[in-house]
Amino acid sequence: MTDTRRRVKVYTLNEDRQWDDRGTGHVSSGYVERLKGMSLLVRAESDGSLLLESKINPNTAYQKQQDTLIVWSEAENYDLALSFQEKAGCDEIWEKICQVQGKDPSVDITQDLVDESEEERFDDMSSPGLELPSCELSRLEEIAELVASSLPSPLRREKLALALENEGYIKKLLEIFHVCEDLENTEGLHHLYEIIKGIFLLNRTALFEVMFSEECIMDVIGCLEYDPSLSQSRKHREFLTKTAKFKEVIPISDPELKQKIHQTYRVQYIQDMVLPTPSVFEENMLSTLHSFIFFNKVEIVGMLQEDEKFLTDLFAQLTDEATDEEKRQELVNFLKEFCAFSQTLQPQNRDAFFKTLSNMGILPALEVILGMDDAQVRSAATDIFSYLVEYNPSMVREFVMQEAQQNDDDILLINLIIEHMICDTDPELGGAVQLMGLLRTLVDPENMLATANKTEKTEFLGFFYKHCMHVLTAPLLANTTEEKPSKDDFQTAQLLALILELLTFCVEHHTYHIKNYIINKDILRRVLVLMASSHAFLALCALRFKRKIIGLKDEFYNRYIMKSFLFEPVVKAFLSNGSRYNLMNSAIIEMFEFIRVEDIKSLTAHVIENYWKALEDVDYVQTFKGLKLRYEQQRERQDNPKLDSMRSILRNHRYRRDARTLEDEEEMWFNTDEDDMEDGEAVVPPSDKSKNDEDIMDPISKFMERKKFKENEEKEVLLKTNLSGRQSPSFKLSFSSSTKANLTSQSSASNLPGSPGSPGSPGSPGSPGSVSKSTSQTAAITTKGGLVGLVDYPDDDDEDDEESLPLSQKAKLESS
Repeated sequence: MTDTRRRVKVYTLNEDRQWDDRGTGHVSSGYVERLKGMSLLVRAESDGSLLLESKINPNTAYQKQQDTLIVWSEAENYDLALSFQEKAGCDEIWEKICQVQGKDPSVDITQDLVDESEEERFDDMSSPGLELPSCELSRLEEIAELVASSLPSPLRREKLALALENEGYIKKLLEIFHVCEDLENTEGLHHLYEIIKGIFLLNRTALFEVMFSEECIMDVIGCLEYDPSLSQSRKHREFLTKTAKFKEVIPISDPELKQKIHQTYRVQYIQDMVLPTPSVFEENMLSTLHSFIFFNKVEIVGMLQEDEKFLTDLFAQLTDEATDEEKRQELVNFLKEFCAFSQTLQPQNRDAFFKTLSNMGILPALEVILGMDDAQVRSAATDIFSYLVEYNPSMVREFVMQEAQQNDDDILLINLIIEHMICDTDPELGGAVQLMGLLRTLVDPENMLATANKTEKTEFLGFFYKHCMHVLTAPLLANTTEEKPSKDDFQTAQLLALILELLTFCVEHHTYHIKNYIINKDILRRVLVLMASSHAFLALCALRFKRKIIGLKDEFYNRYIMKSFLFEPVVKAFLSNGSRYNLMNSAIIEMFEFIRVEDIKSLTAHVIENYWKALEDVDYVQTFKGLKLRYEQQRERQDNPKLDSMRSILRNHRYRRDARTLEDEEEMWFNTDEDDMEDGEAVVPPSDKSKNDEDIMDPISKFMERKKFKENEEKEVLLKTNLSGRQSPSFKLSFSSSTKANLTSQSSASNLPGSPGSPGSPGSPGSPGSVSKSTSQTAAITTKGGLVGLVDYPDDDDEDDEESLPLSQKAKLESS
């Protein structure tokens, strides 16, 4: 039974500065590996669940109060308390805490952060507040010390904030600030800096409302100009009054709205420029300041949104041709900031905001702006467009499809976006990268809607491939008319890499739309021209595009690749890369490995028949030899369909042997007249009882005759064929002196199916498909001593064992 001395209640301090009971349990201390230190653990007495797991930090201030309370604040400004049932349990845990921190257990607080002479009671939040010194110039140092000493304790911060609110103390301090400035009292100004900074860290909305009021905010900024750590004061007020100018691009008639805009700008300035960079701990103490700015922005957006006259004038001037360029730039910048403020809105309010902008005609206005020459205006318009796309891509898609019915392709909004991406003058293509991301969002089927009446995906993709895809691929097609890229500078390569990235995304997500486009426009062949680029990242983008296509395992794509011999540029690049072990080498090998592992038969045959001579010497990986083996197995099955079907029959027998079938087969075997068989000859099991040996031999003999006739025909055709034609790859590659071969036609008479020494020839010595006489003597089914044994396959997955019976039969036929 657990000792009652360790029985505790766990409390946390909520946002209203009230203590919440988190449950009752039993406390212990021990080393926690995850927290890397000694920790306090409280497990619920009801179900044993963990109520608290808190590491005892060496620098955290723990307080013992009333003999049965331990109170502390976590690093995230999260206040905790343990209320013990018995004093002995409190003393025991207190000793553990003091032991970790190296303190004497006789103290009531482990860190000297607050005035120990003042008692702070855990449950007495209504105890008398702090008594502030009279607000006089001579007592500024005392006030600064009081504020600094109160900050570490949540209870003292609370009392200090209440005292400052109730006595109108801040305004009195600002009056003293004017006196200090007039007297040039530097020491007093430094004390005021510390006091005002400390008031910010109290994190109290009511105090902020006083400090940020029209009459006080500039004096507050003035106090913060006199940082004691700086040799000279800063000129923040001078900047705000003289340098920073408030521009009304459209006159604002509401004085409350105007005042709110001024206040928000100044408070944002205080947060970003005036206050020193907060520490991790102080960052959490300024959360109310962040909230103050946030809610101000929400109010500003709401008030502007409700002012219909303001928005109407804004869009009218934006699209008016008579508006001068400087004015239009100011209008676009305002609209951009307006949209940025909207990001602070809740989802339902943001919906209403963008719906209002849409009704006002923001998309047609953007179309006009994007068609202008001013780069700054276009850049701001692009930012506004990104807000719209990220918020509601369907709204943008619907607009561009509707305008396509009225306008030419050249002035469509989405084509303007593509053109700006292509024509980005930034050497790093920062704008193009942003626009490519927006296009990707627009063509992503994952965020397209499907309703009962229509499918957005079908409609928009049909529109995009008809009206826009030719604009996107124009730079690619223009640069790949020859065997090498016509322009290969860094900026062009970056642009083409972006276009390829988007096309690769389309291959993955658009199925038949992109498939039709690639095959009809011969896009893959043009893309693979970029494999010859001097920029490795672009060549890899081209390879990744092809790899994505092959990864689909689509026979339409495969036939297109084989018909156009589109492995040729890849093999060229592989051989040009030589023995360098780099990303290009690995990526190409991975693509061929994928073909081998996935057993893509058509591509395997195409690669081996056309490029084997170029790849056969690559032995540091087994990929190409594995492909060759796949090819030979494939050809063997094609050349021996009857025997392959018999192998299937055998497999079926292996997997479906019940007792009755086994008895029938055994009886058939033992009734066979062994005199009719030659000693040691392989026997085909009678899987079909109605067929005798002649029934099987006859079709095989006919097959062999047909095969020989076909081979003779192929020899004649090949001798007449011009080897430089498109029946074989058109390029020639000189190998190193060790190989001395040219990658020309891989189909020659010496490698014809069935010819001696060819990979698929059953009788070629040493080939994977050949079987010697000695092998046939030990075939899986043999006759010995008048007894016939049934087949026993120890490993069903071993392909060599599977093929042993048909191959031994083949060896018998050739030796006869």
